[in-house]
Amino acid sequence: MCTDASALVEAIRSLAVRGAPLLGIAGAYGVALAAARGFEVSEAARALEGARPTAVNLSVGVRRAEAAHQAELVRTGDPTAAAVAALAAARALHREDAEASTRMAAHGLALLDELLPGGGHRILTHCNSGSLVSGGEGTAFAVALAAHREGRLRRLWVDETRPLLQGARLTAYEAARTGMAYTLLTDNAAGSLFAAGEVDAVLVGADRIAADGSVANKVGSYPLAVLARYHHVPFIVVAPVTTVDPDTPDGASIEVEQRPGYEVTELMAAQGQAAGPGGGVPVAPLGTQAYNPAFDVTPPELVTAIVTEEGAVSPVTAGALAQLCAGTRQVTTT
Repeated sequence: MCTDASALVEAIRSLAVRGAPLLGIAGAYGVALAAARGFEVSEAARALEGARPTAVNLSVGVRRAEAAHQAELVRTGDPTAAAVAALAAARALHREDAEASTRMAAHGLALLDELLPGGGHRILTHCNSGSLVSGGEGTAFAVALAAHREGRLRRLWVDETRPLLQGARLTAYEAARTGMAYTLLTDNAAGSLFAAGEVDAVLVGADRIAADGSVANKVGSYPLAVLARYHHVPFIVVAPVTTVDPDTPDGASIEVEQRPGYEVTELMAAQGQAAGPGGGVPVAPLGTQAYNPAFDVTPPELVTAIVTEEGAVSPVTAGALAQLCAGTRQVTTT
């Protein structure tokens, strides 16, 4: 349980709280918590924003609650009323995210049916993008769930998602809980799955989408996009419009979070096992250096479509994305 903003910052850094939409919601509630506890709100807000640099939703949620707090404080001079305003902003964001999830699922399923008529979809997904990262049923996973409920999902292929196994631990759990037909695979088995013709579409979420349509998502997404392009399989990104950052012009401008090396060189320890420096079981020689980016960036030319609650764009261009986020463009494919 997080009883102050500093505890929430640590929960976010340790990935106890994770996933772009949920980070935005948590950030907003964190500001409200700081205000209610009488802490310096702007200081708490900056700490929350800096907890994870790649996911733009975190900053969006923090700033929305902070702005509501500041506006009420200026209007009334009452810290209690300002804290109530921050909480109301967080609750509104939470509610909006749940509604966005439902709309993304509908738009995503319509796009799948357009690209792959006949149903029987075999979808490959990476990392975790369901209700555990959202105020609703998720982003990419919500589309697969909609297909399942309509009887149009033949199989969900679940990448284990190294090094922290969010696919194996979380997505497989969500798939099992909802009764989906699913199969878990190691990340490096995806190529052979494509080669065997067993993948109809790739669905992933996003942590930040640049103005040009470049997509930062869990590391391992970019190789899937390359494989999908080679094998003529749609690569579809599903994310709320709050994930689109117009202030980030392109993929090269996205700051990619670097995680601790022990996440690669160790596995989580079971009770009674000897632990390494990071608390896990060593799987590499002591002192091994590890390259461990949390995310990679997929360029827009490898993205078949971006699906948001406002609709979808395909092909992905800066102009089409800007129109979509401005609410002037609905589902459009060519």
